[in-house]
Amino acid sequence: MNTMLFGISGLPHGDGKTKFAYATAIPHLRGLGLDAMELPFVRSVNVTAKNQAAILRAKAENDFHLTAHASYFINLNAAEPDKLEASLARIRQGAEALALVGGRDLVFHPGYYLGQPPQAVLQTIGENLRRLPDTGVRYRLETTGKATQFGTVAELAGLCREVPTCKPCLDFSHIHARDNGALKTRADFSRVLRQLADILGEAALGELHIHISGIEYGPKGEKRHLPLAQSDFDYTACLAALRDHGAAGCVICESPVLEHDAMLLKKTWLAL
Repeated sequence: MNTMLFGISGLPHGDGKTKFAYATAIPHLRGLGLDAMELPFVRSVNVTAKNQAAILRAKAENDFHLTAHASYFINLNAAEPDKLEASLARIRQGAEALALVGGRDLVFHPGYYLGQPPQAVLQTIGENLRRLPDTGVRYRLETTGKATQFGTVAELAGLCREVPTCKPCLDFSHIHARDNGALKTRADFSRVLRQLADILGEAALGELHIHISGIEYGPKGEKRHLPLAQSDFDYTACLAALRDHGAAGCVICESPVLEHDAMLLKKTWLAL
């Protein structure tokens, strides 16, 4: 991928009257000028043999990019064997469903520290990630917004260096919130990208998967997503830093005003 695609997480809001399915959302989003959609498998996996053909047809007709976010109920550092096996099963189910519709990137939060040393957690999560099958779907490990959640840039990049099936998902809003508003300038965003490239190599910046939204946070990190206009997250500085580094890939907007802010991000990118 040598360009930057822009899309939304979940189904579009539209005019508030139309109820979208995946197959009808794709042409709607393409008509707005957007390029991608992250399918929300967060509570259930809802791509099946029944809707597969319609989604594939809409994807092909609109030259559209699909990713997915796996279940919220994943902890690859779970102490209880049943919880660990359920987490692995949810990831596998998400990957299988995404592969049915030609998607390649499955995003998820890998786990929690649970009071354990970060290095020990990294080792445990790495061992469990190696148990996942190589299906051609890339497991995108998402940076997290709270200090209790495993998922700094360094932790996830280190895992991705060691586990071939894994790639990072840079949620810049989470990084900003986790460090209590740390990303203030273009240079701050550039520092994150440089850290990633130093661990994974420059090529990693050419296949990024990114989440952006406004965000509310406090001393303990992320509270909730906000519209970009209601947040101190400097999306222009973020996009400018990505331009500076020649970055490419896909930007997914998780704002409460999905299409509006996704289009704002794309228009800003094109104007830089």
